[in-house]
Amino acid sequence: MRVLVTGGAGFIGSNLALTLQEQGHDVTVLDDFLVGTRNNLQGFEGTVINGDVRTFDWATIKADVIFNQAAITDTTVKDEQLMFSTNVEALKRLLDHCSERDVQLVYASSAAVYGNIPGPQRESDAGQPNNLYGISKWKGDLLAQTYFDRVTVTGLRYFNVFGPREAVKGNMASMIYQLYLQMAAGRRPRIFKWGEQKRDHIYVKDAVSANLAAWKARRSCIVNVGTGQATTFNTIVAELNNALGTSLEPDYFDNPYASAYQDFTQADLTNAKKLIAYEPRWTFGDGVQDYVRFLQKA
Repeated sequence: MRVLVTGGAGFIGSNLALTLQEQGHDVTVLDDFLVGTRNNLQGFEGTVINGDVRTFDWATIKADVIFNQAAITDTTVKDEQLMFSTNVEALKRLLDHCSERDVQLVYASSAAVYGNIPGPQRESDAGQPNNLYGISKWKGDLLAQTYFDRVTVTGLRYFNVFGPREAVKGNMASMIYQLYLQMAAGRRPRIFKWGEQKRDHIYVKDAVSANLAAWKARRSCIVNVGTGQATTFNTIVAELNNALGTSLEPDYFDNPYASAYQDFTQADLTNAKKLIAYEPRWTFGDGVQDYVRFLQKA
């Protein structure tokens, strides 16, 4: 099958592109390389296009399905025009193209659409984001729903994804990666007081599986993609200590982002299981072990 992955040199996109290639598909990657890197595509043998989703001429691509992973994911970005042109207006251009050409679309949404709504978060709970990034993803979801009767569209609300090839995200990379760097260097891991914040941390291999499951969907929908379990920051430290063979104690400090911070996320997976047959396969501990092995080989 002919497959296009936008943002294919980024974190989730590169993992997805490489997996699709392993499955024998004809894969094309589109990326503007402002965040993504060709290092993430080592071993990729398909076509790589340097292009911007905001201006790219979709008519030049022949694809049976498009996986739109391109987005600004930096929650500290304050430029509304940049955020909305990339995360909303570019999505509209893709939706128009896919509906005109009958091309299936799977796109990346985010648990940021829930803001600080108590978990477990259900899809119907969305609509109270607490930062610009979350607002852009919520607007994207509302837009996508207006196309549901025109073409098969699946939105995947990623919770906290971690795993190989996320280093390109810099400060926006997962807590698992940030704490690994500290602990691998022998430093105490710095986490917000008192480490009891809970997040649904999903291993990237499960995020890729969710995209593949969404491809098989025959009904438009927007679903959560997580593990269904909430993990504390203290547990992250414990699992990294286990994987690294260390015994480093946390160094707690005040959260400077408290006003716009999600203290608790946990995906309700009822709809994901029902509508796209998605089931997480990686426990948090197993994911950390696999990830640390990858990082130590890098």
